[in-house]
Amino acid sequence: MNRGLILKFENLVQLHSACRQLRALSYRKVNRAQWKPVQSSAHPMCPVLLCRQFWQKDKLIRIALSQHRHLATKEDTKKKKKKIPLTQGEVEIRQKMSVEELAQAMGKDIDHIYEALLYTDIDLDSLEPDSILHEDHIKLIVKKSGMKYKSAKLKVEKERENTDAVKRPPADPAVLTPRPPVVTILGHVDHGKTTLLDSLRKTQVASMEAGGITQHIGAFLVRLPSGEKITFLDTPGHAAFSAMRARGTHVTDIVILVVAAEDGVMQQTVESIQHAKSAGVPLILAINKCDKPEADPERVKKELLAHDVVCEEFGGDVQAVNISALKGENLMVLAEATVALAEMLELKADYTGLVEGTVIESRKDKGKGPVTTAIIQRGTLRKGCVLVAGKTWAKVRFMFDENGKAVDGASPGIPVEIMGWKEVPSAGDEILEVESEQRAHEVVSWRTYVEQQERMKRDVEVIEAKQKEHRMEYEKEQQKLAHLTWRQRKAVLYKANKHLMFSRPKERTDMDKNVLSVIVKGDVDGSVEAILNILDSYDADDECKLDIVHFGMGDISESDIALAEAFNGVVFGFSVKANASIKQLAAKKGIKIILHNIIYKLIEDLKDELNSRLPPAVVENTVGEATVLDTFSVTVGKNKIPVAGCRVQKGLLDKTMKFKLIRKGDVIWKGSLSSLKHHKDDVQVIKTGMDCGLSLDKSIQFNIGDDIICYEEKEVQQTTSWDPGF
Repeated sequence: MNRGLILKFENLVQLHSACRQLRALSYRKVNRAQWKPVQSSAHPMCPVLLCRQFWQKDKLIRIALSQHRHLATKEDTKKKKKKIPLTQGEVEIRQKMSVEELAQAMGKDIDHIYEALLYTDIDLDSLEPDSILHEDHIKLIVKKSGMKYKSAKLKVEKERENTDAVKRPPADPAVLTPRPPVVTILGHVDHGKTTLLDSLRKTQVASMEAGGITQHIGAFLVRLPSGEKITFLDTPGHAAFSAMRARGTHVTDIVILVVAAEDGVMQQTVESIQHAKSAGVPLILAINKCDKPEADPERVKKELLAHDVVCEEFGGDVQAVNISALKGENLMVLAEATVALAEMLELKADYTGLVEGTVIESRKDKGKGPVTTAIIQRGTLRKGCVLVAGKTWAKVRFMFDENGKAVDGASPGIPVEIMGWKEVPSAGDEILEVESEQRAHEVVSWRTYVEQQERMKRDVEVIEAKQKEHRMEYEKEQQKLAHLTWRQRKAVLYKANKHLMFSRPKERTDMDKNVLSVIVKGDVDGSVEAILNILDSYDADDECKLDIVHFGMGDISESDIALAEAFNGVVFGFSVKANASIKQLAAKKGIKIILHNIIYKLIEDLKDELNSRLPPAVVENTVGEATVLDTFSVTVGKNKIPVAGCRVQKGLLDKTMKFKLIRKGDVIWKGSLSSLKHHKDDVQVIKTGMDCGLSLDKSIQFNIGDDIICYEEKEVQQTTSWDPGF
């Protein structure tokens, strides 16, 4: 529609409106100017002739058609001069508003915000309802929506007072009394650490472990025949549990390094030495399995020299004891060496005042709720004490020893299981006793506030970096479209982005099939931490994206199944259970639940799930090879068809399969044969050593010496390149 037609159409509309005004005036017999004028058009109206009607005067028509005379009473003029504050259509904005907050302030839905940002430099794929918008984009959205904006009054926040709990100053040496040493047993997987602890405790811990592998830290108090007490921490030796071993060394006084006499120094042996050195903890070397014929303790000692572990017989300060944990040989010698080293260290603690300790392990027990295993380092823990750890707190309801027996108190160096936590604290968190529950709330509130501030600061940095990146991409795109008119640019951008208008960011990510969404559940905090550490090493996002939707402790629940259904994911459980009703629900919704008690088997199944998400690879299997010995052509109708005289050198040529023509190492053509003949007879198969004539596409010319390859294509399941390290 051209501009002239548009102007005529606007004039007709204007005339119709004017006539309706005049008709109303004539009916009311109005001779004074007491009516509202029509809104003036953007373009002046062409002169129009009107027939005389029953209206009283022609000048009324002239008045109505005049675009610049607006009649009003004195009262209306006063009202016009008085500015009425705008209440509707005005949006109060502020810095760092999220998409959801802006939509609420405007009274719109979130889709409206996405549509307004469609032609901007913002990457809509990465935009979520809680994403922070730049102030320029906020103003642009409000303007595009036909509204006005005003800046919200800035609230000056007072600097919040630090209400965190801290450790007490060091105690007076005069009040310190001896305490049991805390000894951590470290070493490679399956070198006999737990069997050693079994022999010391006279229990059967190893037989209860899945696959004979320790899966989380166990803290035990061992009473020796001589009366001394030693607290032992049995840490996992598997590669996946590096963080647990590191945590064990930071709460310990002495490290017993267990090395199998027949295996020698292994990967986790070296890592254990590094953990002990970084924590500044002395070592005792326990060379285990010395009862085996292939045992070579001297080789172990020499191998350790390369890692700066020098035994006493080589002039060093590390005690070495040859033992057999299974047969109980020389265990008392090892215990006496531990007690002697503890006496040299003069381990003492303050048994009075507020309690200080460290969370060794935490879990959510079905009957007890959140439970932690802790080592007390200062003070004496009793029922009713109020503790804080991380961003949670507890009023101690019950305490248990390593055998599950209830105890009334726990002094420094003693491991204890604490019941009464509001939430599950993280393993490694510092435990501090506070005066009251109100004080505990203050501490948790402050720590939560500090974490929020730090997270907000990180988010802003990430957002600014992303915005800068998108702005640069946007400017590049604009430069590509610089030669187009604005109409052409809008058309190009609309075509490129219209598929995004009707889908939200979360829905768009679900479109990608090469994504494995996982829900991870574990028995204790340390187990979940170990699995997440392994998943953090995933580096094959270009093959299949790994998305950790949720992780936590406890048995598989209905909410886990609902999450897996929403994200088309898989539930992985480590040392947890799924009851019959949960399994039925998962089967009904087609959700996989994979449960394991051994960590490397769980990771193997996770790799299998990743492999199943990868597209199959097409592999060419060569069936036969032939060489072109001569070329000629035959006439079919009006067309000359090139024909190659060939001899099969290897395998066979099957007409039903695919072929390719190779010339000097380059593939010239791929496809199916037009004909395959032997002594002028059409055949399906030519075997090794036989001559034949074949033709391809009529446009393909053969050269003597060309190779003809017969092959078949097979789809092969790809495997991920990710290597978790074990």
